[in-house]
Amino acid sequence: MITAEAASESTVPAVPGDTAAIEVPEREELVWPWKDAPIRALVQRIHQLQAERAQAFRRLEEGHRQYLSSGPPYDFPRYRSTVHEVTQVFAAASREVLAVEAELAGPRVQPLLASHVRSLQQLEETRLTTVALLQLMGTPELTGQEDSLQMHQLKMKVIKTMEAISEVLQDLRFDAESAE
Repeated sequence: MITAEAASESTVPAVPGDTAAIEVPEREELVWPWKDAPIRALVQRIHQLQAERAQAFRRLEEGHRQYLSSGPPYDFPRYRSTVHEVTQVFAAASREVLAVEAELAGPRVQPLLASHVRSLQQLEETRLTTVALLQLMGTPELTGQEDSLQMHQLKMKVIKTMEAISEVLQDLRFDAESAE
C-alpha cells in the first residue's frame, strides 16, 4: 500500500500532465542539422568528413615522424597526445558518418547510398587499423629485417584501401545524383 508520504516523494505525477509538482529539468531534444537537408548536402557532408579524416591521417603521420626523430630517448608523451587528438577526430567523423548512413537507410529510403556510406566507413576502419599497425611496426624497438616484407604488404594494403575509398566516394556521388 502506498502511503501519502511515499506518494508525495514519487517523481511520477499523480495526474497525467501535472508536471508542476515535479521539478525535472527539461531535456533538450538533440536536433541533427542534416535531418531535412537534400541528399546532395548529405553527400557533400560525407566528402567534408573525408577531408577531415585525411587531415587527421596527415597529422598522425607527422606525429609519428616527429616521434621517430625525437630520440632516443623518444618523446612518447607527445606522440600519445597526438594519437589521442586524432582519435577524437576519427571518432567524431565516424559518429556523423554513421548518422548519415542511418538517415539514408531509414527516412530517406536510399539503401544503395547507405551501403556506399557503410562501405566507406568499413574501408576507413581498415585503413586506420593498418596505418596504426604500420606505425607500431615502425617503432625502433620493434623494427627488424624480417618485418620489411610485412611492412611492404601493409603499405600496399593502405594504398589499395585508399583507392577503394576513392571509388566508393565516386560511386556515392554518381548514385546520389541519380537519386535526386
